[in-house]
Amino acid sequence: MLEVLHSLLFSTLDAAPALVFAALGAMLSERAGVVSVGVEGMMRTGAFCAAVAALAMPTPLAVLVGMVAGAGIAAVHGFLSIRWRSDQVVSGMALNLVAMAGGTFLLESLFGPNGTPAITQLSRWNVPALAHVPLLGALVGHSAPTYLALTLPFAFHLLLSRTPLGLRLRAVGDKPHAVATLGLSVSGLRWAAVLGGGLMAGLGGAVLSTAVLDRFEQHTPAGLGFMALAAMVFGRWTPLGAFAAALFFAFGNALRIGLASSAPWLLELVPQGFLLALPYLLTLLVLGLQGQRGHAPAALGTPYEQESR
Repeated sequence: MLEVLHSLLFSTLDAAPALVFAALGAMLSERAGVVSVGVEGMMRTGAFCAAVAALAMPTPLAVLVGMVAGAGIAAVHGFLSIRWRSDQVVSGMALNLVAMAGGTFLLESLFGPNGTPAITQLSRWNVPALAHVPLLGALVGHSAPTYLALTLPFAFHLLLSRTPLGLRLRAVGDKPHAVATLGLSVSGLRWAAVLGGGLMAGLGGAVLSTAVLDRFEQHTPAGLGFMALAAMVFGRWTPLGAFAAALFFAFGNALRIGLASSAPWLLELVPQGFLLALPYLLTLLVLGLQGQRGHAPAALGTPYEQESR
């Protein structure tokens, strides 16, 4: 029994970072009032650019390239949403479609349909003294993004609740006109949140191709961006809530892998497609239970117009 729990915990911690980073990025953008439906496209762009960059440079630097690429896609979203006041949901979905089609085109043009060549994965950290301790041993043997994902939500919580910048970001998502009366730039704060969210989503995508996998594949990130949005909503637009929900969804993915490997007889009773869909079914179930109990920022999705004050 302990071996099963150890395996599930290890797989959960391996799968969690991409979801955690993307959920935090979406939360940061939406707390400032800008809808972040395009997080899937940001993750895909970050994953592709990180994998390609890792073919020519050390993998940690390639992760930074992926983060910048995610911020670049977020900048397009910011320009459309903040500067041109376009519909933020339509803008985000358009970016997802462009990232999907563009990533597929570049992948097949440069490397073929089977994915990029294998890259050097991020190194994993081992602590021999803990490796054989029941359950605690599941905490070792992961790459740096896993440990960052376990600490960053608490840093985001402190940022939003205890710092002037965090309070301003929260205020600009709820009452932007009140923020403007204090002489602060609503657009500037929203731009900072959107770009920061893009960096985080790009990091989530880069982790997929450099730590979880060792390449960029055709379907990366396979809907994880939308799952991260669901984690953010279920977490009520809070860093710690989004973190907990992302861990739950990562556990669903680990459970799918564990059932397929440890109980192969189950595939004779349950269609394999059901197991593949298990994390997404859990996402739908959680959103259904959430209902109307969310606490979205009051000005979420509403373009700021200075003349309307």
